[in-house]
Amino acid sequence: MTIEKPLFGRRDYAKLGVATMAGAALATVPGLRSARAADGMDALIAAAKKEGKLNVITLPRDWANYGAIMDQFTAKYGIVIDDANPDGSSAQELQAVRTLKGQDRAPDALDIGPSFASIGVKQKLFAPYKVATWDSIPDGMKDPDGLWVADYFGVVSIATNTNVAKNAPRSWADLKKPEYKGMIALNGSPLGAGAAFAAVFAAAMGNGGSLDDIAPGVQYFAELAKLGNLNPAAATGPALLVSGQAPIVINWDYLSLGYRDAAVGKATLEVVVPEGSQPYGSFYCQAIPADAAHPNAAKLWQEWLYSDEGQLLFLAGYAHPARYADLAKRGLIPASLTAKLPPAAPYADIKFATQDQVAKAQKTLATLWPQLVHI
Repeated sequence: MTIEKPLFGRRDYAKLGVATMAGAALATVPGLRSARAADGMDALIAAAKKEGKLNVITLPRDWANYGAIMDQFTAKYGIVIDDANPDGSSAQELQAVRTLKGQDRAPDALDIGPSFASIGVKQKLFAPYKVATWDSIPDGMKDPDGLWVADYFGVVSIATNTNVAKNAPRSWADLKKPEYKGMIALNGSPLGAGAAFAAVFAAAMGNGGSLDDIAPGVQYFAELAKLGNLNPAAATGPALLVSGQAPIVINWDYLSLGYRDAAVGKATLEVVVPEGSQPYGSFYCQAIPADAAHPNAAKLWQEWLYSDEGQLLFLAGYAHPARYADLAKRGLIPASLTAKLPPAAPYADIKFATQDQVAKAQKTLATLWPQLVHI
């Protein structure tokens, strides 16, 4: 999971991170902790509807199916959503919490990289809240006091335009084949883009490295560059992949799978999680500011996101929801959706890096990448 860099937008370094975080903060309203307590869901819905508005921030409609998620929340509860700065960063989210404190336009809900959530916890910016489905969220994906909770995660994938690259690569070893000369691109530079950083980390784990050692990943891409297989173009969207200018792109699975669907009629894209190696994943998490302008709407928003219906909407956008294992165990994932996803086995083996591991990897990458990778 990638660490964050404050100055980039959501699709870059700024929205990615990991940590196992704890801490304490004062709740805006110390009573209702979740819809399963106190007066329950009916009272929460009534209070949220009375507030009548929800302020979210940095939620692109085409990211993890957030467009549909927001639209269906409004349709279900009649609460209008104001989505500020859709392509902003986690740093900007926290800054908005600080600067808009006490104003009606202050953020009510954050979708934030965990390294920045750690900052928010330390600065006591968040209110604790535990949704009704709290117990089915893995312990490693939530703060024990309810100050933040992961909502979805993704893993590094290889997307191939098979109209150009007839034999789609399925592993890190495959990408070294001469037939892929000049074809392989990253989603930006790993020195600044989160998806590219994740690609290097994933390559390390498939080539003798680990969450404690990213160097083999840098060495792997240095070899790809030397072989002439690495394309210098930044595949920050689907255009290069679909056009065939960069017919193989290493990217987050939920982005690659979305591109695959959108490319129907233009190109045939195949998406795989690299075989024969430990997958590399990253998650995002929700937090409610302690000074939320509409705290009950924020709580209802979380109840919606972590309900079975809300979690399946994330999956419909190919972002694996935090409660994926619980949904799968109860047979709630539609067969039609399962058929569109990569095999489930790699996702069951996800291990997220700690913040210390990511910080170490970032330092190693900053030193080795400019020295070794020449494209």
